[in-house]
Amino acid sequence: MSERKRFIAVAGNIGAGKTELVGFLCRRYGLKPFYEPNDTNPYLADFYRDMKTWAFQSQIYFLTHKFRLHRELERTAGAVVQDRTIYEDAEIFARNLYRQRLMTKRDWQTYCELYDVIAKSLEPPDIMIYLQAKVSTLRKRIHGRGRAMEADIPVNYLRRLNAFYEDWFDRYTLSPVLRISTDKLDYLTDLVDRIDLFKQIERYL
Repeated sequence: MSERKRFIAVAGNIGAGKTELVGFLCRRYGLKPFYEPNDTNPYLADFYRDMKTWAFQSQIYFLTHKFRLHRELERTAGAVVQDRTIYEDAEIFARNLYRQRLMTKRDWQTYCELYDVIAKSLEPPDIMIYLQAKVSTLRKRIHGRGRAMEADIPVNYLRRLNAFYEDWFDRYTLSPVLRISTDKLDYLTDLVDRIDLFKQIERYL
């Protein structure tokens, strides 16, 4: 693979398989990974317990750290891959919280003003890989990985996020999009699936 700069982004709902795909691409192509700062968000556990109280604080934390992470990957030589983008924070998660009245209009407007300024200063990905999965698949994977703070995520929450992802990708124009359904895809163990995935991704590399 060429050493010239490439920025690959992997997007998708909770449990869609982003982290697994990022790890897989790193092993296959020698990419440098950039992961979502879930484990460092001091508001996340509180947010899952009381979304209305902690929504704004949690989203501002993610926005701040995603901005820093995006700047870091822009400065990194060679090819990089990111597990969930800063765009998803705003277009999916924060927007959903506002629509569900878990974020006030004042907080939403403040968030959007900050996000708009940040987004205009960023280098977009060369390709956006969008992982799609049914809610039943998402729930199975979430329960399988056993993260305590995700155990009680409501089904309707996952369903709404899926709808927001579909709506966003209908409007997304910053880069080419590769849509991959992961309900039956087994790129970790199945050779046929791996070959098909290689062919799709390598067209953009």
